[in-house]
Amino acid sequence: MPAYTIKPLVTATAVNTGGRNGHSETTDHSVSVNLSVRKEMGGPGLPDTTTPEHLFAAGYAACFGGAMDFLAKQQKKDASGATVTCSTSVGQREGGGFGIAVKMQVKIPGWSKADATALAQATHEKICPYSHATRGNIDFALEVEGA
Repeated sequence: MPAYTIKPLVTATAVNTGGRNGHSETTDHSVSVNLSVRKEMGGPGLPDTTTPEHLFAAGYAACFGGAMDFLAKQQKKDASGATVTCSTSVGQREGGGFGIAVKMQVKIPGWSKADATALAQATHEKICPYSHATRGNIDFALEVEGA
């Protein structure tokens, strides 16, 4: 159990049937995806399907970008043009089972590399809920491109 609690601002709920070779949909129907295990993982790799890693990467990238913009606004700066690319990998862990690794790439047009790096690191350490949820549980690499 976490050492803290949150006061929920919003809750998203999704239902999956069939696991990685099934279907996931949010209860408000804003997301509806068919899933299949990729051929690289021994699955059928069906066309027009996605994976949990794709969904995680999209969510983390969006959350991180929004958190950076939030933090920049607090600092009276503009990071609204930032591009965040989240690459999520899945693989076997040394201790058994599977784990994920994330490489987060950040570019903020017009910002120096030093300023963009400071914002991205502060976002990861203090603001982004995905970063809080995964800290210490996944391999995480942050790359920042300067102007």
